[in-house]
Amino acid sequence: MVSLNKIMIMGNLGMDPEMRYTPQGDPVTNFSVAVNRYTNDSNGERQTETQWFRVSAWRQLAERCNQYLAKGQRAYIEGRFQSRTWQGNDGQTRYSSEIVAERVIFLDRPGGQPSSGPADTYNEESSAPPSLEPDDLPF
Repeated sequence: MVSLNKIMIMGNLGMDPEMRYTPQGDPVTNFSVAVNRYTNDSNGERQTETQWFRVSAWRQLAERCNQYLAKGQRAYIEGRFQSRTWQGNDGQTRYSSEIVAERVIFLDRPGGQPSSGPADTYNEESSAPPSLEPDDLPF
């Protein structure tokens, strides 16, 4: 049987990314992303529902996210959903759910300005955005 664990979100960072290192020396960057959903209530008034997601990025992707993302900026994140359970120091069971990022597209330039050109795309395998030639486009 085939399985798939894929999540895609696009929203605004709710905090500046925080980078730290594992004991093995691997960088990991954590940040939160707010995704808005707009609906109309029974009176026809627009309502906003905000869902918050915790995101973690690893290795080169972690370094890029820490370097180029900031609170309030828009980003598109692709990754997998992960849940964890552990015992806290107080003996209580703790739960955490997050997106482990595999690809991040920076939709704003530094300072929160919308990007006027191609978005900067980074994934776990790349350290720089891919360069596209017109002949590379599928249309």
